[in-house]
Amino acid sequence: MTEPTPASTPGSTPGTLLRLAAFTTDPTGGNPAGVWIGDMLPPPDEMQRIAAEVGYSETAFLAPDGSGDPGGFRVRYFSPLAEVPFCGHATIASGVALADRGAPGALELTTNDGTVFVRVAAGPDGPVATLTSVATWVKAAPSELLTSSLGLLGWDPDELDGALPPAIAFAGARHLVIAVRKLATLARLTYPFEAMGALMREHDLTTLQLVWREGPALFRARDPFPVGGVVEDPATGAAAAALGAYLRDRGEITPPAMFEIIQGVEMGRPSRIVVSIEPGEPGVRVTGTAVPI
Repeated sequence: MTEPTPASTPGSTPGTLLRLAAFTTDPTGGNPAGVWIGDMLPPPDEMQRIAAEVGYSETAFLAPDGSGDPGGFRVRYFSPLAEVPFCGHATIASGVALADRGAPGALELTTNDGTVFVRVAAGPDGPVATLTSVATWVKAAPSELLTSSLGLLGWDPDELDGALPPAIAFAGARHLVIAVRKLATLARLTYPFEAMGALMREHDLTTLQLVWREGPALFRARDPFPVGGVVEDPATGAAAAALGAYLRDRGEITPPAMFEIIQGVEMGRPSRIVVSIEPGEPGVRVTGTAVPI
């Protein structure tokens, strides 16, 4: 791990700030995440300040949860603009960072919406972390939300994949899943930043999970994230978990099942996310690596 950055100024909460790239083995790929570790969480306004200064799509803030369990931590996630309920890539980065600092390989992270379990194991290219999301749900996308989203994206309804109808999927945060028939449509990602952010806040969405199904177990994805002050995320673990929930709900996959998501290619930060569904498990598992920046 690279040398940590002191994350405190006079009057602030002492802690250590790390910077890692998640869902990659290359520091120039994946999705950068801040990971702040301390004995107690800072006040919300201080966490927001730190996240804005870091400038990554999310920074995770972790402190012992008070249970006495060495693997038990309270975690909160902040984008440069606001707190978000759950962030997958910062959770993967947190698991790797905590394991590097001597935490056990089995972690229980208490988020705002429930417990997320993380397992960290040795892999051929370094530590590999697997998170298990909170219980998921899926529901149909409101027609007005879909119409407005497609209008802002400049996409026609006939460009969508009829076998994978749009839906809102939750695995710790809400995402609008839109699947397209052709990769060329996904490559055409431009939208008015402020208008899309306002629409997403109105419907309590964290990202748009825009996907193209390349094969039965392989997807390409792009994720606008204007509500966090970011045009696009190069790897979105929370949306990956939501996609797993969506595919399970529709019967597209039957547990036990596994698929991969390739994201960030168009941004020059390629990422690889592995999603797995286990029988009888209400959450979705997301696996990835993380390396210091």
